[in-house]
Amino acid sequence: MKIFAFADLHEDLRDYKRIKEKINKEKPDLILCAGDFTVFEQHIKEMMEKLAVLGKMLLVHGNHETEEVVKKLCEKNNLVFLHKRFEIIGDYAFVGYGSEGFDMISKDFEDFIQRIKSKIKDKKIVLLTHAPFHNTKLDNIWNKHRGNKSFSNFIKQNKNVVLGVCGHFHETFHKKDKLNQALIINPGPDGEFVKI
Repeated sequence: MKIFAFADLHEDLRDYKRIKEKINKEKPDLILCAGDFTVFEQHIKEMMEKLAVLGKMLLVHGNHETEEVVKKLCEKNNLVFLHKRFEIIGDYAFVGYGSEGFDMISKDFEDFIQRIKSKIKDKKIVLLTHAPFHNTKLDNIWNKHRGNKSFSNFIKQNKNVVLGVCGHFHETFHKKDKLNQALIINPGPDGEFVKI
C-alpha cells in the first residue's frame, strides 16, 4: 500500500500546491494528515474543502484545531476523522489520536487503546498522531525529548505496529526513526510517500 502523509500545513498554499502535485503524479492508495492544517482554525472550512479534493484521507486534528469542529467538517467533506477511532483497510488497522501537542503522557489515549485492543490485535497497525513519539529523533528539540511517552510505549509494546506518523515539531520535519519494527516519521507540510 502506498501512503502519502503530511503534517503542519498551517494553511500554506504553496505547500498545498506541492502536495496536490505529488498526489496527482504518484496516486497513493491513501492520504494521512497528522493535524495542524490551519492556523488556529482560520479559514478551516476552506482548508478542509481543499483537503477533500486530494483523495481518500484519514486525518486527526492538531493543537491548532478543535476536535468538535474538525469532526463536523470531516462529515461534510467526506473525510475520515480518525481521532480516538480506528479504520480497518485490508490487513491494516489505522489508529488515530489528535491534538495532545505538549502532553508527555496521555491517559485518555491509553484508555482508548485498551478499549480497541482486541479489535486490532490481528492487524498490522499504523498509528497516526499529532504529537511526536517520545525519545526519538522526532521529538528531540533544544536537546530534550519532549514527545508523548504513551504513544511510544504503545509502539514498543506492540510488535505489529509497522508505521507511526506524527507532526507538531517543525524542527523535526522529514526526520525518521525506528521504534521496534515500526518506521516513525514526521513527514512535514510538503509530505512524504511511504510504502507499507
